[in-house]
Amino acid sequence: MKKDTHPDYHFITVVMTDGTTYQTRSTYGKEGATLNLDIDPSTHPAWTGGNQTLLDRGGRVSRFTNKYGGFLKK
Repeated sequence: MKKDTHPDYHFITVVMTDGTTYQTRSTYGKEGATLNLDIDPSTHPAWTGGNQTLLDRGGRVSRFTNKYGGFLKK
């Protein structure tokens, strides 16, 4: 096996947006570095479900429903 082909994995500390921390192995920074997250699973709508609603005023969703609506009905 060739030398120096694998990245240097070491322990870093990850700080979530709510202040909680955990240690993991990573190639980020140097041994003992701290990675502060701007977005994490406890705050991002992709993981929390969010409250985004779909607003469609005769646009793509309506055209799709009109064109393929018969296939979607059970």
